[in-house]
Amino acid sequence: MRKPLVDEFDVLLLDLDGTVYLGGQVIPHVPESLAEAARRGARPMFVTNNASRSPADVAGTLTGMGVPAAAADVLTSPEVAAAMLAATHPAGSAVLVVGAQALADAVSHVGLVPVRLATDAPVAVVQGHSPDTGWRDLAEACIALRDPSVDWVASNTDTTLPTDRGLLPGNGSMVAALVAATGRTPRVAGKPNRPLLDEGVRRAGASRPLVVGDRLDTDLEAAVTAGMPGLMVLTGVSGPADLLAAVPAQRPTHLAFDLRGLLDQGLVAEIADVDDPSPWTVTVQGDVLVLAGESGGEAAADLRALAALARSAWASGITAVRADGPSAAATLQRLGLSGP
Repeated sequence: MRKPLVDEFDVLLLDLDGTVYLGGQVIPHVPESLAEAARRGARPMFVTNNASRSPADVAGTLTGMGVPAAAADVLTSPEVAAAMLAATHPAGSAVLVVGAQALADAVSHVGLVPVRLATDAPVAVVQGHSPDTGWRDLAEACIALRDPSVDWVASNTDTTLPTDRGLLPGNGSMVAALVAATGRTPRVAGKPNRPLLDEGVRRAGASRPLVVGDRLDTDLEAAVTAGMPGLMVLTGVSGPADLLAAVPAQRPTHLAFDLRGLLDQGLVAEIADVDDPSPWTVTVQGDVLVLAGESGGEAAADLRALAALARSAWASGITAVRADGPSAAATLQRLGLSGP
């Protein structure tokens, strides 16, 4: 019998929004799954692109949700963005901050001086998510960036942010406004770039990391970029149809409905493993993938159907699916996939 997935790793680089919590509520099965993972030697390290809160604030929120965490267990993109700036600019240099106080605090922590106006002669602009960012903030950054010698670092470029009201504009949408206004492109600290993951591994003193996230275009792309295995959970932004259409740079190595897959061998699939027990077959018929087989509607069987479809979709370039038989049809319906 295969050992639990978590036993292969010594640190879990966990996304937050859509993976651990959503809309201010912890996602089911997360607290007990992470507690057991830690007990088995895989340290949870929360790596987030969100730049609006400090590590201590995030740790407090997690602890209040039943996921015990200290500030040292949380790594934010502002921390990494500030470190990138400190590596290239002298201590005491002014940095124009577009974002929340947590981002300004991160800049101060590395010996740089946060400012809010272009007239303060900043050597760089650093930009992170804040729900209070407005036109005047972007205008100050635009003025500063007219000087080509002024550096520009974005904490992340997520175009959207998952909330209990659906997807809302993320930092990437604000970054895109400045890209359009200035014609410049920032250096990026957060996912899908690898600095955030590399720092998480270094901080944990780990050598066998697993990236865990819900978004193909940030979490899983970062895993591929960093050469790390990635577990996609279906609790947030990206869904089954997105998985079938995933480009090579965004493809996870493992798949689970939620974090129970870390511990239950039946609730995780290694997508490349063609020998993984499965009641399903997938054939290519013209421009459609046809799923055939029988199951009793178990979650484990549904997961293996999705993994088999992903393997075939990635190999063939075909993403349209249909069912052969009522059992397969019911599975596709539960997965939110429909045929032509």
